[in-house]
Amino acid sequence: MIADHLFLCAVNVLLAWSVYAALMAGQLSFASGAFMAIGCYVAGVLTTMHGWWMHPALLAGGAAAAVVGALVGFPALRVRGIYLILVTIGVSISTVVIIENIDYVGGPVGLAGMSGASWKEALAAVAVVGAALWAVSRTPLQRVLDAVREDDRVAASLGIDTVRVKVSAFAASAAIAGYAGGLYGHYFVFVRPDTFNVTLSIFAVLYVILGGVNNLWGALLGAVIMTLLPEYVVAFKEWRPTVFAAVIVILLLFRHEGLLTFRTVTARAAGAGAVR
Repeated sequence: MIADHLFLCAVNVLLAWSVYAALMAGQLSFASGAFMAIGCYVAGVLTTMHGWWMHPALLAGGAAAAVVGALVGFPALRVRGIYLILVTIGVSISTVVIIENIDYVGGPVGLAGMSGASWKEALAAVAVVGAALWAVSRTPLQRVLDAVREDDRVAASLGIDTVRVKVSAFAASAAIAGYAGGLYGHYFVFVRPDTFNVTLSIFAVLYVILGGVNNLWGALLGAVIMTLLPEYVVAFKEWRPTVFAAVIVILLLFRHEGLLTFRTVTARAAGAGAVR
């Protein structure tokens, strides 16, 4: 039981970070569930039908999700705000429908036979992804992402290739979610397409809103709280969607930046602090 909770915590943290990776370039994506499904099914087909080892299959699943994420990212550049949200929700819904109509991967019945993942491997993935995101925050790339997020037109006037930055952020977001999906399938052995419905993507975004949108630790905090709280407090488990919605409304009214309001320290900020 504890192992299951640790594993779900780790997967939800990865999902929250996938949303955060897109937000770093100013894009709010509700397609994490779709990319998770792609990673899960690609990795599952490779291990169950083609005899691949799990770890290369997981990387291939993440890469496949990244490619799809980049392809989605290009047309998504034409829209902003609520329209971008609608586009990514459409991607989530259509991905589930497409998988349900592919008999090769089990269609609506689902895909079974995957195995090999453990909670330790999921926590290791969290450590690697967390270290990578933290490392990015200590490089000039973070300032580029900040510029694109704050005003992409001004960033473009400064010579920044905003298209490349946004598409890369979208691809990175998809890769993280895809790897998480592969882990999920190889831990629970069996998955169905509706496991990755749009509700999963919505919860991933809400984890980030709850914890704080300005830093990667907020996403981690939000995912951990909303994964473990319903498991250990029965009332929360039975009323999870209602309680979660109420908490988000309260935060938006009184603490709209989330529980953790500080921004991730960049290399430039850290250097300035050292000078003082």
